[in-house]
Amino acid sequence: MKFTNTFIISLVLMSTSCKTNENSEPKTKASTVQPNIIWLMAEDMSTDLECYGMPNVKTPNLNKMANAGIRFDNAFVTNSICSPSRSAMMIGTHQVKTNTHHHRSNRDVVLDPQFKPFTAKLREVGYTCVLGHEQVFDKGRKIDVNFKHDPIGPWDGITQFGLFDKYDSFTKADEPFFAQIQLKVTHRGEWWSDIRKQSKHPVDTKTLEMPPYMADHPAIRLDWAKYLDQIEYMDAEVGMLFKELEDKGLADNTVVIFIGDNGRCNIRGKGYLQDPGLRIPLIVYYPKEFQGGQVRKDVVSATDITASILDFAGVKVPDYMTGQPIFSKEFNRQYVYGARDLWDEIEEQSRAVVSEDWSYIRNDKPELPYDAHQAYLEFYRPAVHVMRTLYKAGKLNDNQKPFFEPSKPKEELYNLKEDPHQLNNLAQNPDYEPVLQKLRQKVKAYDEELKPVSDVYHPVITKGPEIMKWLKKEMPGDYAKMQSGEEIGYKRFTNLYKKAKTKAKAKN
Repeated sequence: MKFTNTFIISLVLMSTSCKTNENSEPKTKASTVQPNIIWLMAEDMSTDLECYGMPNVKTPNLNKMANAGIRFDNAFVTNSICSPSRSAMMIGTHQVKTNTHHHRSNRDVVLDPQFKPFTAKLREVGYTCVLGHEQVFDKGRKIDVNFKHDPIGPWDGITQFGLFDKYDSFTKADEPFFAQIQLKVTHRGEWWSDIRKQSKHPVDTKTLEMPPYMADHPAIRLDWAKYLDQIEYMDAEVGMLFKELEDKGLADNTVVIFIGDNGRCNIRGKGYLQDPGLRIPLIVYYPKEFQGGQVRKDVVSATDITASILDFAGVKVPDYMTGQPIFSKEFNRQYVYGARDLWDEIEEQSRAVVSEDWSYIRNDKPELPYDAHQAYLEFYRPAVHVMRTLYKAGKLNDNQKPFFEPSKPKEELYNLKEDPHQLNNLAQNPDYEPVLQKLRQKVKAYDEELKPVSDVYHPVITKGPEIMKWLKKEMPGDYAKMQSGEEIGYKRFTNLYKKAKTKAKAKN
């Protein structure tokens, strides 16, 4: 992949750190002009920023954004996988209710007529909706939602399914505009090694601090360092976008919202309902309306961000939305309802509720282990291979072993205040039976309240298992490298597999 914006890496780093003022309230004033709104989504990233206390990473531009804005410490997605999470945010309604909860399924199914993408609502009140940006890595145009849609064009939900008006740039002529920009570099990809090589200050593998549920191994340390290198690159992109707003005279009347679309792609992260999969960074910058340097502890769902965007634009939040405007005086959320369903070839079903203090997870298919040998993850999680080998050799400690056990518990209960890494499952501890019962009933209530509007199910058949089988048989050397913790490249071997199949077909 060719990099057109590598100059970003060399931006001067600032030493600003986030202020903490947990008791302050937003100070707002009435606005007579519709603000521009930019929604930045960093892909596959937990709260792994300097201003959230993440060690070993420098994120000066997001530090600056938090210092001038509001940082939320308890924001969660409703699914830890990209397309269901993004479907919920695009509609502002929990993905289970809209029947968009299975990864990359129902792409040919028209959205139930009671629902509408929030961009359609914005366009009704005069907003120009922009997708992507010409200067960020790979142009940031990802949509990835599980209903019939087109990137660009009008929307009526019957014969027209466009979500945005234009690609890649915003100008004064577009005002008021909404821009959704994906910061893709943090997503797993073959570019991670190149980004690290280009960095003038790659993260030092020797000084890293890693979560206690991950083994200390050179391959795992290198992979973690690469992840932090991507975050630093992404932070520089954020700085570039803020500079553009200043240069174009748009900064004063523009809301900037920064999030992760789901948690980091690593052990317990993306694809799982533990904290690293559901908890995301959320920073809102709007100096015209809000006093900066605040830290809020409110529990926030990603669908609340959607509702807040409509609220900023002066649009009444529709009744079908499960999100609430975060800055409304009536905002009140105690729990986020998390769900994990189909992801590629793994037909999972788990549900969760998370609050400021507690996390409860119900695994409806406990016979499916966390380490389900999903083909996509075999290519993209070096730590899994290394720790799987250590598990078989009896060399993982009690904090590291649960992910590799042959089954998972039916229920999990964690005290997030006392056990933020979720190492001690309290579900079988009789002292916590009242908490368990309360949260168990809360999940059941959400199950009933958010039943899918239909049972249409058109899953995408992935070639991943076939590719893995072929790799193991035909490319044993590369397969061995994968087992040792080396990322060998998913796209490369997908292409080689396709060529091999085409060649074999031609011979027959």
